[in-house]
Amino acid sequence: MPASNPVTVITGASAGIGEALAGIFAAHGHATVLVARRLDRLEALAKRIVAGGGAAPLILAIDLAQTGGTDELASALAEARVEPQILVNNAGFGLRGAAANLDRARQLAMIDLNVRALTDLSLRFVESLARHRGGIINLASVASYFPGPGMAVYYATKAYVLSFSEALSRELSPLGIRVTAVCPGPVPTEFQARAGIDRHLPPLITHSAEQVAREAYEGFMRGKRVVVPGILNKIIIGIPRLLPRALLLRAIHANQMRAATRERS
Repeated sequence: MPASNPVTVITGASAGIGEALAGIFAAHGHATVLVARRLDRLEALAKRIVAGGGAAPLILAIDLAQTGGTDELASALAEARVEPQILVNNAGFGLRGAAANLDRARQLAMIDLNVRALTDLSLRFVESLARHRGGIINLASVASYFPGPGMAVYYATKAYVLSFSEALSRELSPLGIRVTAVCPGPVPTEFQARAGIDRHLPPLITHSAEQVAREAYEGFMRGKRVVVPGILNKIIIGIPRLLPRALLLRAIHANQMRAATRERS
């Protein structure tokens, strides 16, 4: 197999939006590489993709938050003699609570995964992305547009993802590389449970992982720089331009505290 075989690499593929994106890319005929920590979940997903008529994906059980995780992924791709045409940086997690009260090591691990690993992979494969006229999908969030008291580090990581992705789209466009930042609102997935947000998701701005994945795929294929799933979410991201920053901070903090209280009840 020649080393130039192009693939779509999807991180955080074992559940939620990543799992849904894996299904959509496979259904559209893309050869996929699925990356996540849990091998059993990846194997089950690979079986479902094959059963649905898709090509058998390459599965890699790698923890990208660990030191050397991105190097391990690059080595595994080289050993399999494939290279990224499309890179989907979906791996990430969030934590709810005051930053000073949350575990510092876990918050730093969040930065490592949400920011460092995403940046590393986005830059590491530029040559192969250009060679195959492909691109990058980075999972940001509606949170990217807001300050986040109550989830300060998570909101900050997603603000970075959006800013970095938009800038990268401009820098890489002369190489024929598309970069799309996807900014969903709440999505009922394992991510919510890990962040301490198990229930009471606002229905009007909540979308399924499948809906988000579909809009992400279609937006990327059309060359959109930013995809915000849902009409109401598109309206919500304009709020920071209308409200004083101090008022916005108070409102978001109060909302996070109310939500945390509901979760405990």
